[in-house]
Amino acid sequence: MEIATSPESVKEILSKASAPVGFVPTMGALHEGHLSLIKRSLAENATTVVSIFVNPTQFLPGEDLNRYPKKLDADRRICELAGVDLLFVPKAEDIYFDEDEIKIKAPPLKGYILEGYHRPGHFDGVLWVVNKLFNIVSPDRAYFGKKDAQQLFLVKKMVRDLFMDIEIVECDIVREPDGLAMSSRNVYLDPVQRERALLISKSLKRAAKMIMGGVYEAVSIKNEMRRVMEGLEIEYIEIVDRNFDKIDEVKKGDTIILVAAKVGDTRLIDNLWV
Repeated sequence: MEIATSPESVKEILSKASAPVGFVPTMGALHEGHLSLIKRSLAENATTVVSIFVNPTQFLPGEDLNRYPKKLDADRRICELAGVDLLFVPKAEDIYFDEDEIKIKAPPLKGYILEGYHRPGHFDGVLWVVNKLFNIVSPDRAYFGKKDAQQLFLVKKMVRDLFMDIEIVECDIVREPDGLAMSSRNVYLDPVQRERALLISKSLKRAAKMIMGGVYEAVSIKNEMRRVMEGLEIEYIEIVDRNFDKIDEVKKGDTIILVAAKVGDTRLIDNLWV
């Protein structure tokens, strides 16, 4: 496995690499969820690139930028054992130039609902850095998890709207044995909070059971989910179609149920694709 720290070295290494190139952008603190993306890329491409970069522009003031989990040595070993061809580990000064940069902005409607409403400007930073990383790596395919469903939607929209010749591959959520969606932020949870966090996935399981039983009304499903998550600080429960428009009734094959809640000081998101 080769390791690069600058965009120039990435481009040089990949100029000699075999196509197709698969790309897995991450912020590190790798877990089984990330590994599932990496394995998918390895199975579908001749060359796999993983980036580890805690992107400062997607964090709002007061968020956990400075304490975001960093496990570079362990991440390097995980990538090496998995068979990754190139690990890209830049610093902020390798990615960003100055305050007068040309920037990518999230769409004013779909970029400022749900996550965008509670974290205004977050998706500006996400799309800005993903655009830069795509231009550095020039992948044929890029792999994103469905857990960050709105991010996935907006990245796909950016690729379409800007005529990027990249296939965005959607990968299923990976969960702990007890149902908790894997997240680098799970390490913030103490044992009691960890148990409380399970109410999030339990609410989604309850929603799935209701739908299987023939209940499709969004209001009924959301009310029951709130009941299951009683005691948590719920930021939102929303039911949307694949285009992130709110819907009043679940449409099988075209629905996502999204949740964001705080457990202690830790903000967690999860969802169910119906």
